[in-house]
Amino acid sequence: MNSRERVLRAFKRIDGVPDRIPVQFDLCRTLSDHFGKILNIPVRYTENLYEDVTYRISANELRVAMGSDVVITGASVSDNYKIEKADDGTWLNEYGMRMRQGDIYVEVVDYPLANAETKADIEAYRFPDPMAPGRFRDTEALAKKYKSDYLIIGDIEVTVFSLAHQLVGMEKLLVDMMMETEYVIPLFEACADYQIEIGLKLIEAGVDAIWFGDDFGTQTSLIMPPETFRDQLKPVYKRMVDRFKEAKPDIIPILHCDGAVADLLDDIREIGFEVFNPVQPGVPGHLPLDMKNNFGDKFSFWGAIDQQDLLPNGSDEELERDIVEKMSILGRDGGYMIAPAHIIQHDVSPERVLFFIELCKRHGGGC
Repeated sequence: MNSRERVLRAFKRIDGVPDRIPVQFDLCRTLSDHFGKILNIPVRYTENLYEDVTYRISANELRVAMGSDVVITGASVSDNYKIEKADDGTWLNEYGMRMRQGDIYVEVVDYPLANAETKADIEAYRFPDPMAPGRFRDTEALAKKYKSDYLIIGDIEVTVFSLAHQLVGMEKLLVDMMMETEYVIPLFEACADYQIEIGLKLIEAGVDAIWFGDDFGTQTSLIMPPETFRDQLKPVYKRMVDRFKEAKPDIIPILHCDGAVADLLDDIREIGFEVFNPVQPGVPGHLPLDMKNNFGDKFSFWGAIDQQDLLPNGSDEELERDIVEKMSILGRDGGYMIAPAHIIQHDVSPERVLFFIELCKRHGGGC
């Protein structure tokens, strides 16, 4: 069984269970560069329009060599775009957000739509050209190279809600959602329209799945009332999924959503999502048994391994025990691809990364 069939079985697209639970992982630049040098594999970075997504869609040649069962690709910055850093170290990305490098992830320090109030303000904003030169060069090459052996996932993370709050600011957006300010729905619709164009080009290039990514939860609860999600956001995502299925009926819609979002999972399934990622561990409602018993008939799961504390700081025994637990519960009768819940950062040693992959392979066939 090759990786492609293994993941298609785990995602319930073909009958039967996989020969082992498939594995996926993302690596930060430090780890990618390290393993590329050690394994003598050139590391290719696809610089995404939103910088942190770069590490989801880069180093595919390296990751499959290390044991990943999927290839993840996405839109690149335009050939015409060049970062120009200001004296304070900040820069403008293609969206017009002024960025700075945080301790781990990039941060927005100036929002291009910080003063938005009306529909006209949204109509006046210009998204980056989705068809700019170079945007899908890497996607086309990866699909051509790996399509027969690996499932190809097209990534449009920072999709609607996350893109919107990176354009206007989180506090402003949440207040304006509660106040039903005029610009809010037009902004969500505009973000969706833009990402639909990106997703359709990824489908045209040959991806098998479209990976949305927006966070609706905190470590303890939802960011917004469920009714607000249902009224303002759910119809937007439904329109997107429907459009992608119209273009490719067998496309696999995947949602990455951090935080405690169990209260929205029925809605998320009604939208049309079939795979739920990252099944963030340690938050209310996300115990493996609760996920499998309550939602195992609705979703396949992808993720569930804690990269905040367990991977960098847990003992070998704790990591192995957690992997076995997640595989035995979430992977029961299929429906699971194991992965860290987010990008593995440089606080995880290279040896620990290899140990994680080895444990997944060692125990994945017994579930």
